[in-house]
Amino acid sequence: MMEYKGDFIIGIIGFLFIQASNLLFLTIIFGNIPDLMGWKYSEVVFIYGFSLIPKGIDHLFFDNLWSIGHFTVRKGDFDKYLTRPINTLFHVMVEKLQIDALGEFLMGVVLVGVTIPKLEIEWSLVRVILTLAVIPFSTLIYTGIKTATAAIAFWTKKSGNITYMFYMVNDFAKYPVDIYNKTIRTVITYIIPFAFTSFFPAYYFLTGRDPLFNLGMTVLISIILMSLGIIVWNRGIKAYESAGA
Repeated sequence: MMEYKGDFIIGIIGFLFIQASNLLFLTIIFGNIPDLMGWKYSEVVFIYGFSLIPKGIDHLFFDNLWSIGHFTVRKGDFDKYLTRPINTLFHVMVEKLQIDALGEFLMGVVLVGVTIPKLEIEWSLVRVILTLAVIPFSTLIYTGIKTATAAIAFWTKKSGNITYMFYMVNDFAKYPVDIYNKTIRTVITYIIPFAFTSFFPAYYFLTGRDPLFNLGMTVLISIILMSLGIIVWNRGIKAYESAGA
């Protein structure tokens, strides 16, 4: 990436500008109100920072799945994965690291680290361990959705827009779900469950309440979505026909 220094630097500046804009937005809001539906500024920033960690991990390790839905199948380039003695999904996932995702991940870690001393919580080693342990499962929610939507390209030749449409919903999960109306809460909790990538695990860390739902459901949903992604992928492989631009 450093071969093209201008592009690399612009990318970093763009990423930092987006995150700074989001934080400035929160700062302006809390500069005019004492809390947001009972949520304090430090708590909302903590949830926002926490949301960037599993998303950054997925972005770092599994972002090559985007190429399947955008151009790999459409151009016929997927054939190369079928000619090698390795599982195709695993091969696609590990073929490429998206190094720029480190910025997203590190930003999340920094925001969490900065806000933790300002949080009024009862510290518990069990709470910390369980919250850290659930992060890989939060990551799999992203990966499962990405796998399933990317695999649609095996039938349609291109599905990047579908993946993008699903992924845009995750912006709602960066903030407490109870600030939204019932429709949005239902969508991000039960239909496209990005709330379990960030809000519910973060809520458990902040309050220690209901680990069976906040953490248990995160684990269950991640397993279901990743399993669904694998099933759709495997069926798509059987339906795949080589194509060319």
